[in-house]
Amino acid sequence: MRSPSSFAVLAAVLAQAQAQQYLVNDLSFGYGTRIAPEGQRSIPNYSIQGRPGIPELLSNKVILTPVAPGNQRGAVWSDKTLQNQNWIADVEFRANGPERGSGNLNIWIARDGSHVIGAESVYTVTRFDGLALVIDQYSGSGGMLRGFLNDGSQDFKSHHNVDNLAFGHCSFAYRNLGRPTQIKLRHTEHKFSVEVAGRPCFESDKIRIPPGYNIGITAASADNPDSFEVFKLVVLTEDNHHYDDHTQNAHSYQDASHHQEQQHHQQEQHEQQQTYGGKKQSFGRSGQKVIEDPFDTAIPDQEADAILSSKAQFADLHNRLQSVNHHLTSIFRSMGQNHGVGEQRHAEVSQMIHDLKSELYRLDKISVLEHRMGDLEKEIRSLRNEISGRLKESENSIKYHVSDKHEALQEHVKTHASSGHGKLIMVIVGSQLVLLGAYFYYKKKKSSPKKWV
Repeated sequence: MRSPSSFAVLAAVLAQAQAQQYLVNDLSFGYGTRIAPEGQRSIPNYSIQGRPGIPELLSNKVILTPVAPGNQRGAVWSDKTLQNQNWIADVEFRANGPERGSGNLNIWIARDGSHVIGAESVYTVTRFDGLALVIDQYSGSGGMLRGFLNDGSQDFKSHHNVDNLAFGHCSFAYRNLGRPTQIKLRHTEHKFSVEVAGRPCFESDKIRIPPGYNIGITAASADNPDSFEVFKLVVLTEDNHHYDDHTQNAHSYQDASHHQEQQHHQQEQHEQQQTYGGKKQSFGRSGQKVIEDPFDTAIPDQEADAILSSKAQFADLHNRLQSVNHHLTSIFRSMGQNHGVGEQRHAEVSQMIHDLKSELYRLDKISVLEHRMGDLEKEIRSLRNEISGRLKESENSIKYHVSDKHEALQEHVKTHASSGHGKLIMVIVGSQLVLLGAYFYYKKKKSSPKKWV
């Protein structure tokens, strides 16, 4: 029979392992019911910047850039600095906007960030000392996260090609999802890594960020804007001696955001990862499919008499609890993925119904337009008949008046033209006779002898 003390020892070991992670209150917000205390317009231990306006702060989120108008900038910067080598920064954001919207979200770990960087993005900042993670639609992709480092020697604003300075990247969809997306930064003495929605993005064992750096988030929108909303920025550490009164056990943070973790970790779907019938299908770096069965590592059953020592008993119990935990995790992941697929299908069906309603509304407009066109056709037909009648009346009236005037004019011409021609002929003949008489008189005078005195 197994001793109850083994369960107590195992529970103590697990509790001690989990209790080594602390929440840094002075560098965290969004892990409770409200980001800021009710009535305050600022985040405790954080400064909010923006131009031309200050970002809007709500009870559960801060809107760095609104959906309209465009060309906005917003930022939140911690007043205090990171003082530990081992830390985790957990950020949740959401991006909404038009189909061709553009903008970028920047997560910074930088020295004196609120003064040196302010509300700038990685494309407009000059010289800074630290790390920047940029989330945008680089090169027309559906979404990409890229990492940049600077020791203060590079002027990013005047650099001819800032994109070539990225040291790591990964693609993921983040716009118009309807839910927040999680970005998690892990920094230890040996490695720096970035996770997107619970999946590894990139990591490096050559990056060391010394203590004394501020953490901040900036966002910038363009003419076609994206609305960037930040729901949470939580900093966890494994050692609380640098923070003392400003840390609390990570259990309280996990209790406060347990349902958020369940949703945001399990709902996120990836194009290269699907679950079918309890088996996980993923794609390796070479593009070949790798099938993993979460139950293929199940511990085989064995007789209780085979476990003789308390150490073997504890090891067997520990292994079986881990196996159960792994299986439960796989089940929850599968359920979360199925739930995410259901949510996605629901969103697609809702969008299709919305589009169908829009089309039906257009059909209603078409029927109204057809009715109006029928009325217009009737009016044009009646107008054509009326114009035809008026034209016939005008034609008859013109014919009557023209014929009447023509006959009167003809009679008038006949009456006056007959007498007028006789007089003209008489004048012409008389003038000819006068000329002829004058000619004969002239000849007679010329031919008669002259008398000399």
